[in-house]
Amino acid sequence: MKHSYRQTAVFTILAALVCLPCRALADDVSPPDQTFAIHGQATTVVQGVGGFASPYIGDNSLAPHQTKSTSDVTLYLGVQPWKGGEVWVNPEIDQGFGLSNTLGVAGFPSAEAYKIGKMNPYFKLQRVFVRQTISLGGGVQQTDAAINQLRAAITANRIVFTAGKMSVGDVFDTNKFAHDPRADFLNWSLIDTGSFDYAANAWGYTYGAAAEWYQGRWTLRAGFFNLSTVPNGEKLGSNFGQNEIAVEIERRFRIGGRDGAVRLTGFRNRGRFARFDDARTRSSTTDRPLDLAPVRRKQDRLGIAMNAEQDVTPNFGLFLRAGTSDGAIETYDFTDIDHTLAFGGALKGAGWGRKQDTVGIAAVDNGISAAHKRWLAAGGLGVLVGDGSLPRPGDEQIFEAYYTLRPVAWAALTLDYQHIVNPGYNRDRGPANIAAARFHAGF
Repeated sequence: MKHSYRQTAVFTILAALVCLPCRALADDVSPPDQTFAIHGQATTVVQGVGGFASPYIGDNSLAPHQTKSTSDVTLYLGVQPWKGGEVWVNPEIDQGFGLSNTLGVAGFPSAEAYKIGKMNPYFKLQRVFVRQTISLGGGVQQTDAAINQLRAAITANRIVFTAGKMSVGDVFDTNKFAHDPRADFLNWSLIDTGSFDYAANAWGYTYGAAAEWYQGRWTLRAGFFNLSTVPNGEKLGSNFGQNEIAVEIERRFRIGGRDGAVRLTGFRNRGRFARFDDARTRSSTTDRPLDLAPVRRKQDRLGIAMNAEQDVTPNFGLFLRAGTSDGAIETYDFTDIDHTLAFGGALKGAGWGRKQDTVGIAAVDNGISAAHKRWLAAGGLGVLVGDGSLPRPGDEQIFEAYYTLRPVAWAALTLDYQHIVNPGYNRDRGPANIAAARFHAGF
């Protein structure tokens, strides 16, 4: 039976009205949770330093006129074995050395350089961990598929458990403008709070567990981690006899309609540590070489850190880091910084037609305690620093600027410059000007 044009038009309008809710529902349907993921990355950093004042050289001194490189290739393999669960494995191949074999500056200029350098490529299983998310209600939101994160629908209020081999920085002291040496700043004391002596082996990883409770705009975190067997060591303890407890509270907010957050992090390290003055007194009274090991005893080392981030415009954001720790006791697993203050920002290139590019600028001031200065002045060595003497101590002052050119979404070239005043807290050394090129690709 033929319909008139008028009947056809009525049927079309009715059909469209009936289908509107269906289309709305289809638009609101989120993609299904990921059940598995494979990501990868490759990063090479070439870094060099020119000439600077260097009146003498100690065991842990930064030397002038050198160029070093590091490379790493990582796979990120993830699976969802059950609802809310994730298992991740990160095999990695590393190669190369930091400047002066990653020595000479407490705020070391490349976080891509590990404390262990090797000429030939070698394999490490850096992360193996499980994560469980438990929903507590609130609005539903979607997590994007990313490195070590499956795409999933989660609730705003939730509890997240993470356990296995990981980096403490995966959970604590994060900052979206300064936390990833493969994407933003390179300096150790910018990507992490310099005085946060977090548990780690010489590559920056440890065994442990963390719990996070998200409630509204607040998050409370707590973690228990394994320290290395000896300070700055390659091996982790086998029974958590030397351990770290970390606690963090985060508050998210909006200022002028822009996202921001502040995090307060405290840590307690318990293990066999030495007090600098005890080791110096032992050496002077017994005429024995300076050594921290003989005076190590079971004790606690405490510290507190704060970091904040704030979007100022859709393309520009600022960050702040500050922290202090017990400088009378030796640093154990991170670097020789007892107090620190860092400030900087990052700007996307939308204003000059390069919206995928980023420019970043930051400055940091790192300091050590009076006992720590006396130890270095007597010829003692730290985790990264120790010129053999320290007649004129002064704070390390570091300026870093970078430009990341991203011609395609999966690859980037970064040019980085750092100006370091008083490297190793020594006013007689430096200033050092350090330039780097970073090549990064990932999927």
